[in-house]
Amino acid sequence: MNYINLVGILDVVNSVFDLYTGGKRRPVFFDKAATCPPLAELDNQAQVIREELLALLPEKSQIPRYHDLDQMQKRISAGGDPEKSWKIFYLYIMGEKPNENRAKCPQTSALLDQVPGLFQAFFSILDGGKSIPAHRGPYRGYLRYHLGLVVPKVNPPSIRIKDQHYTWKVGESILFDDSWNHEVYNEGEEDRVVLIVDIRRPMPLPFAMFNRFVESVMRLVYGKQILKKLT
Repeated sequence: MNYINLVGILDVVNSVFDLYTGGKRRPVFFDKAATCPPLAELDNQAQVIREELLALLPEKSQIPRYHDLDQMQKRISAGGDPEKSWKIFYLYIMGEKPNENRAKCPQTSALLDQVPGLFQAFFSILDGGKSIPAHRGPYRGYLRYHLGLVVPKVNPPSIRIKDQHYTWKVGESILFDDSWNHEVYNEGEEDRVVLIVDIRRPMPLPFAMFNRFVESVMRLVYGKQILKKLT
């Protein structure tokens, strides 16, 4: 399935979800405690997660770039300075568990396994000076959590989501709708790393059941393909 076909299908799915989400009136940010209380444990264990992440970084050259795993991300991952990279270290992919990666981060993986409705989870590693151009997540069936783990103090990176801006801080997290247009400004010289966790968007039963069905299809056509590239 090519990118155009997949996005077209997900646009139709999104139009169904928008009967509940509010469409263009849907929120940008969400209250973590009200939406998914177990995310608080990731906040509480941020230092543990950060220590496992820091143990990985000496091997950063071995971590794949985003577009090496997913060609659909080439426009936003491969552009700009070819010496600068956006790297992804997957811990959970739509029901698939990359065991070799998880063995390197056992405590983080155990924490993620306690999050209900987990859809995806990965460390997002941006080289210093690597920004991400404007784009939108293709699917409204999930919400995205960011936990700051490595954030430069000089010229700290930030993200624009729709018309709102947020500057990352170590140990601080946000939950937002990734399907809004967003972009990352990372103009400092040091790397930026966040833990990204996607959770199913809470919705009434008919929408929730449809969401689970779509997720099962995406696991087959996307998640398993990514896992093959990691093994």
